[in-house]
Amino acid sequence: MNDNTVAFIGAGNMARCIIGGMVKNGYPAENIIAANPSTPKLDALKADFGIEVTQDNILAVQKADVIVLAVKPQMMADVCSALIAGAPEIHEKLFVTVAAGLPVERYEQWLGPVRLIRTMPNTPSLVGLGVTGIFSSRCSNYEKSFVDAMFASVGSTVWLEQEAQINHVIAVTGSAPAYFFYFMQAMQQVAQELGFDAESAKAMVSQTALGAATMAANASVPFAELRAQVTSKGGTTHQAIETFREGGLEKLVRDAMLAAIARAEEMAKTL
Repeated sequence: MNDNTVAFIGAGNMARCIIGGMVKNGYPAENIIAANPSTPKLDALKADFGIEVTQDNILAVQKADVIVLAVKPQMMADVCSALIAGAPEIHEKLFVTVAAGLPVERYEQWLGPVRLIRTMPNTPSLVGLGVTGIFSSRCSNYEKSFVDAMFASVGSTVWLEQEAQINHVIAVTGSAPAYFFYFMQAMQQVAQELGFDAESAKAMVSQTALGAATMAANASVPFAELRAQVTSKGGTTHQAIETFREGGLEKLVRDAMLAAIARAEEMAKTL
């Protein structure tokens, strides 16, 4: 699999983390090329990982076996149209996209009936702890295995049987880091109100979140059981949990996740 040349169209944070994960896990840097209008991002990728870089998207895709579309959804139509116009032969290659909200049929309008894999990674991929939902169209088992290995280099992968599940992954993992950051932000604010300085408050909240997440990942029991283990009836934790429950936390979380799915479905129709 390491013989494939992979071209990244776009050099933002997600492209950078995937490239970094691939190189860290032994993928040959000389078989990776990144294309982007911004030279500072390209220079940083070349310096950090030793990959090939270019400002010419057409040159990059002509060299590639696998083309990773790592640009914003709003830019995707123009990028794809320019690629297929400048290098029509690339419709025979494997395409991988990390953009949210764009269904397979939209790519086929721009590129033709290509072999395409949609992915939905999340930002913890930047530290090797991501989760990526993956859906394939017209792809071989070899191509699926190759893409699985790409994203396994930055975390875990979840393969989806139906394309609509990509939107569900957005709600469960794609957008979810922001949910936790928001909760942590609220905890830090209260800690500061209680007299802790900002740095100490952030450190305490971050370490507690890390410890809880590590316990949850390593435990064989449900989240509810873990919560019960630290919630003595009538104690301080019990009072806090009851306050969350009375405030409708579970319904609020459900409503927020369904709102994320609804927005993803709306994007699919309008972008």
